[in-house]
Amino acid sequence: MVATLPTGLQPAKSGTVAILLTWFLPGAGHIYLGRIAFGLTALVLLSGLYALGLFLSEGMTFEFLDPELRSPFATLLTPEAGNLSALFYQMKHYGFGAGPREWPEFIRVGSYLCALSGIGNACLAADAACAARATGSALVLTRPKLSPALQTFAAWAVPGLGHWLQGRKLRAVLVAGLLLGLFLLGCVLAEYSNLSRLRHFYYWGGQFLVGLPAAAMEYAQRDMRITHTIRWEDAGLLFGSVAGLLNVLAMLDVYAWAEATAFGDNPLTPRGESAKAKDKARSTAPSGVAGAGPSGGGGART
Repeated sequence: MVATLPTGLQPAKSGTVAILLTWFLPGAGHIYLGRIAFGLTALVLLSGLYALGLFLSEGMTFEFLDPELRSPFATLLTPEAGNLSALFYQMKHYGFGAGPREWPEFIRVGSYLCALSGIGNACLAADAACAARATGSALVLTRPKLSPALQTFAAWAVPGLGHWLQGRKLRAVLVAGLLLGLFLLGCVLAEYSNLSRLRHFYYWGGQFLVGLPAAAMEYAQRDMRITHTIRWEDAGLLFGSVAGLLNVLAMLDVYAWAEATAFGDNPLTPRGESAKAKDKARSTAPSGVAGAGPSGGGGART
C-alpha cells in the first residue's frame, strides 16, 4: 500500500451507472466520475485496440459463425461484447459479410485483438465500480500497487496469477493447476481441434477466458489440419470451455478480495457485516479521529 486518498468530499456517484457507461463506451464511466484524462486515455487505448483488430481481420471475424446461427443477438455471446459500442460499429459496417471469400492473412490476430478489447473493457468497468464506491462517503480508499481492475485482468491473463499477486499463493496454485489442467485435458481429448474459432466459434469464446495459455496453445497449433473423425471432440470442447468459464469465477474472487482490501475491509467478511462493524467503531471513537475503525485487513490469505 503506497497512498491513502480521502474521498468524502466527492459527490455520490452510482456504480451501476459507471459500469453501464463503461460497457457502452470505454472510459465513459470514469469521465462520469470526474476522471476525464483517465477516461479519455482508456477510450483511445481500448477503441484503438478494437480498430486495429478490425483492420487486420477486415471485419470478417463474425463470418466464422455458421449461417444458421447468425442473428442480431448472436454476437452478444462473444468476448467482443465487452466493448459494446465497438461491437455495434462492427455489426453495422461489416455484419456477417458479403459472402465467401479468402480470409485475410492476419485474421486470427485481428480477431483476438477485438476480443481482448472486450475483456479489457470489462476490467475497466470493474475499476469504474470501485471508483464509484469511493464517492459520496467517508470511506478511505487505500491505493494498492496494482488496482483491483489490474489484479482482475492478471487473473484472466494467467489463471491463478491474480491470487498470487494478492499473496494467496496456495489458492493461486490450486486455481492454476485445476483450470489449466482442465483446459489441457480438453485440448488432448479434442486433439487440439478445439482451438480454432473458425471451426468452433462459441466454444472458442469460452476458451478465450483461459487467457494467454489458450492463446499460446492456439498459436502453436495454427497450421493444424483435420484429416479424420475426432472421437472425443465434443468432450474436449466442453472441458476447454468450462475451464474458461470457471476462470471467470476466479476473476470475481480476485476482484472482491482486491476491492475489500482497498477499502480497509476484511476480505473474509461479507461487505454488509464489515460496514456495520465500521459504523459501530466510528460511533464509539473519540471525536476528531479521521477514519477511526478497524482496518479489517486481517485473516488468513487463502
